[in-house]
Amino acid sequence: MTATMTDAPPPAAPRAPGAPQRSGRSLGLTLMIVAGALLLLAAVRVITGANQLDSAGQVAAALALAVPIGLAGLAGLWSERAGVVNIGLEGMMILGTFGAGWIGWQSSPWLGLLCGIGFGVLGGLVHAVATVTFGVDHIVSGVAVNLLALGATQYLAKLFFAGGTAAEAGGNPKQSPPADSLPDVTFPGLSDALASVEKHHWFLVSDLAGIIGGLITNLSVVTILAVLLFVGSWWLLWRTPFGLRLRSCGENPTAAESLGVNVYRYKYAAVAVSGGLAGLGGAFLALVTSHTYLEGQTGGRGYIGLAAMIFGNWRPGGLAMGAGLFGYSDALQLRNGGVTVHALLLLLVVLLALLAGWKLYKKALWQGVISAVMAALVLVWYLLTDEVPSDFVGATPYVVTLLVLSLSAQRLRMPKADGMRYRKGQGK
Repeated sequence: MTATMTDAPPPAAPRAPGAPQRSGRSLGLTLMIVAGALLLLAAVRVITGANQLDSAGQVAAALALAVPIGLAGLAGLWSERAGVVNIGLEGMMILGTFGAGWIGWQSSPWLGLLCGIGFGVLGGLVHAVATVTFGVDHIVSGVAVNLLALGATQYLAKLFFAGGTAAEAGGNPKQSPPADSLPDVTFPGLSDALASVEKHHWFLVSDLAGIIGGLITNLSVVTILAVLLFVGSWWLLWRTPFGLRLRSCGENPTAAESLGVNVYRYKYAAVAVSGGLAGLGGAFLALVTSHTYLEGQTGGRGYIGLAAMIFGNWRPGGLAMGAGLFGYSDALQLRNGGVTVHALLLLLVVLLALLAGWKLYKKALWQGVISAVMAALVLVWYLLTDEVPSDFVGATPYVVTLLVLSLSAQRLRMPKADGMRYRKGQGK
């Protein structure tokens, strides 16, 4: 993602529309991974008795925590597929939280949602002007956007929320007055039936009931919108001429220019959409999670969204899985503490043992041995303790982030021109 800036164009062009597709094979592999993970999770739940591992409440909390991470990752995907590294996602999310909290309190949460998106687009355009028009290093520009967004929102919060009507309504220099709630969706009959099945704690059946129940109970309309945005982004970027041109700007902008593509326009569009998606993620935090703007509300989710994007190999499906994993680990440590996280140690033992076997099968001796040793150490930890210390519990999402990125590093393929400086006519 952090490729060295250079004016030299990459040698390869994007795949032609008629080239062989591996979508069917990838879908089958994804379904196998999901089924295997579900069976393994159900087995760990039965062995350890930690029924909260996949309860409806746990799944609902994980979904709520995964949505802003997923939207931040989708924002990064749009930008980087056009060749612009977007480290400024955190700042664009911060702008989205402020815009949504400010307008959501003064008018309606729907206008607050739109304002959060608009503030994010504004941050994206600042990043686009710096990187696309003036050729500033993408990392430097992204860090600058983060700092500017943080400083601007802190100043504006003191200006708008610290006195007068805002203070009387509950505002202060670090938070806005509360906004009204956005509607949510529940399937009453189906939700109740699934909750009844879940209470029996049957192997796999109750696990499926808990997971599905968590996904259809008190579902925010913004969550539904996020799902539609994932599907729409996949269709638009991989199934339309617009998406092919945009991705060509991230693979080989010189070749794209030679075919008549306005590279600057597509890069600007992609980064503006990226900012809007990040702003929507921030608006979700302000209007759905807490109903108010809070200073420091994003909590690094823009960076975790980038990690989810990398885990997903710059594709929406893998990104959604990564966001779900990070949201699940975060919800686990927030809701259940050290006892339930302790049960996950057994799951980690199995995963490390499988990884060791796979590496040894592939004749990667050192990696296989290291994985086996780690599996043995985690097993000893599990057998000799009853609860994970609170300090380790709080670090669970970040440990998961590091583990996932380290395990997926070998299969990653970023856009070839990602982060590279482009100038019109440079290939002539």
